[in-house]
Amino acid sequence: MNLPKKVHIVEMCPRDGFQGEKTMIPTEKKIQFINMLSRTGLNDIQATSLVHPKAIPQLADGDEVLAKIDRPAGVQWKVLVPNLRGLERSFPYKPDKINLMMSVSESHSRANANKSVDEALKGHAEVAKAALDAGIGVIGQMSCFFGCPFEGEVPWSQRERIIRAYLDMGVQELGLADTIGVANPRQTYALVSLVMDMFPGIPFSLHMHNTRDMALANILAAMQAGATAFDSAVGGLGGCPYVPNATGNIATEDLVNMLHEMGIETGVDLDKVIEAARFAQTLIDHPLAEMMVRAGKRTDLKPAPKEQHKVG
Repeated sequence: MNLPKKVHIVEMCPRDGFQGEKTMIPTEKKIQFINMLSRTGLNDIQATSLVHPKAIPQLADGDEVLAKIDRPAGVQWKVLVPNLRGLERSFPYKPDKINLMMSVSESHSRANANKSVDEALKGHAEVAKAALDAGIGVIGQMSCFFGCPFEGEVPWSQRERIIRAYLDMGVQELGLADTIGVANPRQTYALVSLVMDMFPGIPFSLHMHNTRDMALANILAAMQAGATAFDSAVGGLGGCPYVPNATGNIATEDLVNMLHEMGIETGVDLDKVIEAARFAQTLIDHPLAEMMVRAGKRTDLKPAPKEQHKVG
């Protein structure tokens, strides 16, 4: 198998994981959770989104979270910003990078942002310029890259148009998101190969949701095609509020476990991530969508029974 020796993981739970939770999570608990994450070896964390409080009430405390989290050396902090106002709010907290997010389909763009694709691109161009002028890196993420809940398959020409528009803005990294979890390994391999062939040298990450239980298989296919960076969320939390029946991201602990079992380095302490997942469970009112907390690691051996059961 053609696999990388090391993979980079971007932790999304504090933003993407929490944004759809109906039970309001206390700000101090979010800060405690993020501080736990920053000590697991995860060195790339999206801390929150600076959106209007009415849009996503769960993240209305984004300013306070950014002001009070620990900032250990070696950890890169990202913030999702929807517009210039969100970017300006981020300045006092000095994020390393901001995430821009838009849909590649017209229908989802209007449902998610109440804008056409062209309107979203125009707004992002203004935000990207302001961020770059302020010395902040910019990541251009594309939701529904693998399929739209309203339109189905998205033409490659539309995906390519948005990628080129992002690069024309000065965006330095791309994010390819399977927002509704419809990707399959063959499609993932083909699209990753195509992106790498058409845009060589442009860093990108994959954001795979586990809606149909294929996220790990898609990540394996993406690695075989050459991808080395993946978003995930502790506990498998997350999901787009504007997608019917949306479910969460691939769980960080499940992803790290698979990679480590395959001999692929992540720099992440799996035991500490599992501990963070257990803490996350105390913050929400439903079971986590992951396996490692329940099943444990392969090396968590159990004592053999002292007496053998007799047969017959």
